[in-house]
Amino acid sequence: MPYTLLVGRLFLIRHGETAGNALRIVQRPDIALSPRGVTQAERLARRLAREGIARIVSSDFARAASTAEHVQRATGAPLSFEPLLQERNFGDLRGTPYAELEYDMFALDYAPPNGETWPLFHARVDRAWARVQALASGTGGGLAVVTHGLVCRSLAARHLILPEDAAVPERWENTSLTIVDGPAPWRVRLLNCVAHLEGLDAAPLADSGAA
Repeated sequence: MPYTLLVGRLFLIRHGETAGNALRIVQRPDIALSPRGVTQAERLARRLAREGIARIVSSDFARAASTAEHVQRATGAPLSFEPLLQERNFGDLRGTPYAELEYDMFALDYAPPNGETWPLFHARVDRAWARVQALASGTGGGLAVVTHGLVCRSLAARHLILPEDAAVPERWENTSLTIVDGPAPWRVRLLNCVAHLEGLDAAPLADSGAA
């Protein structure tokens, strides 16, 4: 049954699976959804078809944009792209298999060459969040936000009120759905949910739940 529509409701979504997720490679902006990722996006879109989504905003990276386009076809909602919702920029590490990394690229003090440090990334996510809130306030229905794992984690850790006894997930699943009720204080009613993927063939992949 669809959720009761509230103005200011956000549907926070991580993109579908890519070959980079499967192979554990630091991803480039142009990597597309894998066939499994397309199926995940189709299932997510069917789940959201009657949820009262009135607008969609997405990262412009290919894997997020493609996921958002599936949601658009199912809901009929207008779609726009927001570069502030891009995944953290790992600079020269992009395209490198995780197994070949000499450093922990997620370490708090690690600065990827020609990429974003954690403080720079969080500052950008803060700007993205301001943009999302402005869009939500002007949308007469739900706002779907399609982005990336580290963006979801940053938002959950610093801007959202989680359910009692819930912790910020370390791993954000591909096409996971997080539903947030607003306006501020923004409260999470459903966290990192992939019920729409139940029964999907093939075992979950060992991706980091990040990029």
